[in-house]
Amino acid sequence: MDRIYLDYAATSPVLPEVLDAMLPFFMSCFGNPSGIHENGRETRKAVEQARREVAETLGAESREIVFTSGGSESDNLAIEGTAFALRQKGNHIITSQIEHHAVLNTCRWLEKQGFRVTYLPVDASGLVEPDSVRDAIGNDTVLVSIMTANNEIGTVEPVSEIGEICREKGVLFHTDAVQAIGMMNIHAAEINADLISLSAHKFHGPKGTGALYIRKGTKLESLIHGGAQERGLRAGTENVPGIVGMGKAITIAAKEREENQQRIRELRDQMIRIVLERIPGSQLNGHPEKRLANNCHFSFAGIESEALLLRLDLAGISVSGGSACTSGSMEPSHVLQAIGLKNEMLKSGIRMTMGRETTREEIEKTAEKMSEIIADLRQMSHSSIKHLRG
Repeated sequence: MDRIYLDYAATSPVLPEVLDAMLPFFMSCFGNPSGIHENGRETRKAVEQARREVAETLGAESREIVFTSGGSESDNLAIEGTAFALRQKGNHIITSQIEHHAVLNTCRWLEKQGFRVTYLPVDASGLVEPDSVRDAIGNDTVLVSIMTANNEIGTVEPVSEIGEICREKGVLFHTDAVQAIGMMNIHAAEINADLISLSAHKFHGPKGTGALYIRKGTKLESLIHGGAQERGLRAGTENVPGIVGMGKAITIAAKEREENQQRIRELRDQMIRIVLERIPGSQLNGHPEKRLANNCHFSFAGIESEALLLRLDLAGISVSGGSACTSGSMEPSHVLQAIGLKNEMLKSGIRMTMGRETTREEIEKTAEKMSEIIADLRQMSHSSIKHLRG
């Protein structure tokens, strides 16, 4: 049986059209974009075309896009850059307990530098209450950072309302839209965002390339010092093939989003329905309606996720226990802890995310195999307990 891939939230395959657009910039069009000769002008033109493509998708201006190495760098630049640029105004940052570690660990590092961070709680479905943001903002608040959609449980946050509150209060608003951009229409002005983080490999672009939308007039300190690339905010020779690939991928994603979203949402709902009907002791994590079109996240009573993941992998099915960035950690998911899961349900989280290549047959096969494996694991656990009790 061909492998079934249901981990698109971790990464997605580069589309053939994207690869074709990138290939010339590895060999024939290899000039440094900073060069003033024809070779440099050729690659500079390609970089600026990609910048326009990213900007158009966000309803932004080209000069508001800075290319980075990915979502983590974009998050770091947005948060650290704002914190140090506005330190004379205040030292308070607001975020949520369920952010990606690129946000959380950056905030924790800033606490060591003398900044104060408020980590807002979420409800049982993973939603941040906009009024909690309003209540947390003080005279010394310089930034609010709330993700557009959670990378583990798929809950879509009320970022437009939060952004509006920040705009009223005169506080900058950053949103990590890494998981959302391929599945949702993200318009910078509509969500009142000052900063938006993106990563190409989540929407069929290349790994190692990302972007940060920076609303014009927003002040940031750079993190990488050297040359004057990316308006002095991100020194270093640009990754031209990656940038070209990102521009092509985001254009395709925007063009096909509505059609793909509908099809993938139906697959998601099919998986949710089958699992909840066929597997006793199963529960869906995250908001039942306000969730990414491609995200299913379940917990199963009496099951540990590591055993289930291993058995599914051996059966030729690729899923994950949550964020790819924490897959090697033995610590329970901070997201599942934040939404209040306890004991066995906390340890049994499984994330399945669909993509362009996912089929109904794969959903059915995955649900069937998972049902078999969970029943077997429970039987083995029951037998072991019975044996130990003698």
